[in-house]
Amino acid sequence: MITEKAFRLPAEWEPQSGVQLTWPHRDTDWAPMLDEVLNVYHEIAREISRREPLLIVAPEGAAPGMVHVVCDTDDTWARDHGFITLLSVESSKLSDFSFADRSKVAQPSTLNSQLLDFKFNGWGEKFPAEQDNAINRRLYDVGAVKGEYVDHLDFVLEGGSIESDGRGTIFTTSQCLLAPHRNQPLTKLEIEQRLKDYLYAERVLWIDYGHLAGDDTDGHIDTLVRICPDDTLLYIKCDNTADEHYEDLRLMEEQLRSFRTLDGRPYRLLPLPMPHPIYDAEATCPQRLPATYANFLVINGAVLCPTYGQPEVDTKALDVIAQAFPGRDIVPIDCRPLIRQHGSLHCCTMQFPEGVIG
Repeated sequence: MITEKAFRLPAEWEPQSGVQLTWPHRDTDWAPMLDEVLNVYHEIAREISRREPLLIVAPEGAAPGMVHVVCDTDDTWARDHGFITLLSVESSKLSDFSFADRSKVAQPSTLNSQLLDFKFNGWGEKFPAEQDNAINRRLYDVGAVKGEYVDHLDFVLEGGSIESDGRGTIFTTSQCLLAPHRNQPLTKLEIEQRLKDYLYAERVLWIDYGHLAGDDTDGHIDTLVRICPDDTLLYIKCDNTADEHYEDLRLMEEQLRSFRTLDGRPYRLLPLPMPHPIYDAEATCPQRLPATYANFLVINGAVLCPTYGQPEVDTKALDVIAQAFPGRDIVPIDCRPLIRQHGSLHCCTMQFPEGVIG
């Protein structure tokens, strides 16, 4: 049987009630370049607040002059410690999403959203995460978000590791979800079943190739492939055969070509260019940074897009993203400061669907 109310993970381009930013401060890794990264965060905040509410999380005194929820934090990557939010699907509409039996996990509810709190452990215990892992409960307890709180803190899952089309298909990467110190000793099949159950998904499409040099996340999908309206996949493509990414991204492209929608059609594929290599010149051994145009954020009426000070390549990437999101403002944000801590624009934000904030 199907219970009175089931849920789904909405696509990012659906109407939103707000976006979370977890604010940089002097007790994070941003300390040596705090003013520089704050300039980027202020720009992101301005563009979001022009179009929808902004939820800022920060320790006491870290965001002067800004309305925020006070909470101690380890770092700033809201994408990976933030709630993953589901919206309800009324019984009369369940057939639209072809959901299978959800009786084991779905419970009758008068609320229209579920706030899923998964464990964040610093991308496989690479970095401290105890304070970040407590942010969601704090937001819920002070009433900053509305919905049914669901405790999944026995399972590691980061928002940047999954993509949803809003209709029952979840995309993820095997190199991340199967990486050490995430959810061992669970097998791939067991992890897939957890995703289906927790996210009310019909299926999971696993991407087995693709990586970015300098990436700390073990291959988050939001650095490689993004699902867009009309069954469109934006993905990173490398044309330089001498680049260290070339072969792996070629194999990823081949796999994407083999994917089919739930009704059996191939996806529309739009390749994004690779930025020219950017290195951390201040590191003891110069390290390539994980610059990617796939790390954009969709908000109400706009797409905020990372750029990297490479006008020709930046423009090409913005044009491709505009093809996938016609009718939305395409807003460039210089994210060179962000990649120095190995993330970009999407990584530092988390959107909430309608009805959760406000």
